[in-house]
Amino acid sequence: MAQILIIEDDVECRSALKYLLERNNYSVEIAVNGAQGVRMYRENPADLVIVDMIMPAKGGPQTILDIKKDYPRVKFIAMSGGGIGTAEEYLEVARVLNARYTFKKPLSTEELLQAVKKLIG
Repeated sequence: MAQILIIEDDVECRSALKYLLERNNYSVEIAVNGAQGVRMYRENPADLVIVDMIMPAKGGPQTILDIKKDYPRVKFIAMSGGGIGTAEEYLEVARVLNARYTFKKPLSTEELLQAVKKLIG
């Protein structure tokens, strides 16, 4: 079973994603911020990381960089609802950091599932 790590600070979003992915036969771990997500990935590398771009205790861009430093082939899906800048600005940063797919919140669950299936089957 493919393993997915969700790194998301919003409890409702995190719970909804976990439920959706587990319902579609993926094994899911969750981290509440980037710092915890990096630690968890290093302890148990996942097949895919879904990361929010705006979080406390380490945002998405630094989280992606920290994981890619030791695991350059890791696959990322990034998502953002915006913050000081627009969601599109944050997602452009994710694309520069080689996130395979990017989604503006609220995201389409069908599009997310299609992206996950393309990346890890």
